[in-house]
Amino acid sequence: MLRLTWVQPEDLVGHELRQARLDGRDASAVAARWRAAGGGEPPARAGASPGPASPRLSRLAEDLLDELAGLPSPLAAAEPTELDRIRALCPDWPAPRPGARVSPGRLEAAWLGRAVGCLLGKPVEKLPLTGIRLLGRAAGNWPPTAYFTARGVPRDLLTAHPWNRRSAPTSLAENIDGMPEDDDLNYPLLGLLLLRRHGKAFTTGDVARVWLDELPPGRTFTAERVALRNLLTGLEPPHTARHRNPFREWIGALIRADVHGWTNPGDPGAAAEQAHRDATLSHTANGVHAAMFAAAVVAAAAPDDAPDVHACLRAGLAVVPPGSRLAGAVRHAVRLAGAHDDFDTVVDRLHAVHSPAHHWVHAVPNTALIAAALTHADGDFTGSVSRAVSGGWDTDSNGATVGGVAGLLAGSPAALPAHWTAPLKNRLATSVGDFDGTGFDTLAHLTHREATRPCPSPPPPPPSPLP
Repeated sequence: MLRLTWVQPEDLVGHELRQARLDGRDASAVAARWRAAGGGEPPARAGASPGPASPRLSRLAEDLLDELAGLPSPLAAAEPTELDRIRALCPDWPAPRPGARVSPGRLEAAWLGRAVGCLLGKPVEKLPLTGIRLLGRAAGNWPPTAYFTARGVPRDLLTAHPWNRRSAPTSLAENIDGMPEDDDLNYPLLGLLLLRRHGKAFTTGDVARVWLDELPPGRTFTAERVALRNLLTGLEPPHTARHRNPFREWIGALIRADVHGWTNPGDPGAAAEQAHRDATLSHTANGVHAAMFAAAVVAAAAPDDAPDVHACLRAGLAVVPPGSRLAGAVRHAVRLAGAHDDFDTVVDRLHAVHSPAHHWVHAVPNTALIAAALTHADGDFTGSVSRAVSGGWDTDSNGATVGGVAGLLAGSPAALPAHWTAPLKNRLATSVGDFDGTGFDTLAHLTHREATRPCPSPPPPPPSPLP
């Protein structure tokens, strides 16, 4: 039986009820009706429950999703999605640094760093924090300063905490042969295609067209899969982000943000605006804020004379509404990272605050962990990716974002330790466009071309209907 993940109405209701609790909507009556009808909680880690619901329960789930969408949130004013409202709430919106430039070598280090962090996190994605720690310690690799390995790990421990089923064959140290495909690398490639075709003045509709042309549906997850489904049913952005999409504040838009920072070196505000136009195809509120934060951090770290990582993080916070849950979580994470020498203690405190209420892919806890890892490692490459992955939650995505920032700050491919980069063999696997097998040096030159391409002065023509 084909059980398509992330789109089953009976699973979406549970995720939407959790989201309602997070943003202060009173969904108690809807929750009671759902339970009375036999509805349950969504899967904790999987994308779909094992079997389908009855047609009656599935129809009720769709009705309840629409009813939940109409409930007002008391947090809406502090957590807007519209760019003008976000900017109005940000008194320290960053000014560009005139003359800032990024070199191809620095961009290659960013691409490599993103791949390394992703690859480190792939085999332990979806595992509980306890399992990640036990596996690393059993191999003598804790905190992880090299790729995870099954060598030396007791069989009973692997039975209790099995590696990620899809990733282990290509991401354990003994199996790595180039960079395997992952959505955390696919989306920067899509972003590069977007910029090559439409330039920095692209619209959210242009993002949709690139997805429809180039993004295999089976390579999408959570909010992106729902947004793609919504496009195919005739919805236009930004409704694609809102319609029956309980994942709209999850991490998906954040993992698409790096390319917007890479192509706006020294201009975090422009990077954030670019990321906003990308993110609003599939996300709202804190999901959008997380993408803007990441893009701004990357843009601040991109110039060849970039400031330290702490200044980059401050630039990221400057584009996030200060009263939002995301801003509060990042500020708290940075304080924790500065207060504790042991990063496991930082992680335990973050999990105590966020894990009870949030899904492990939600943007708020994962962005907090990203900020904590970069702060605690002071931008050091190995220290940063190690901390990001050791913190659990969305390990490959967090490792990718942190690795991209730390790679930029390292400044060149030669500055990254060879035991991380050599197994990549300067080769990336992907199902996006014509990029399969492309080298990171080539990707860096293509990205540099977009970073230095002048923006057209006339406004873009009105978009044509989506295909």
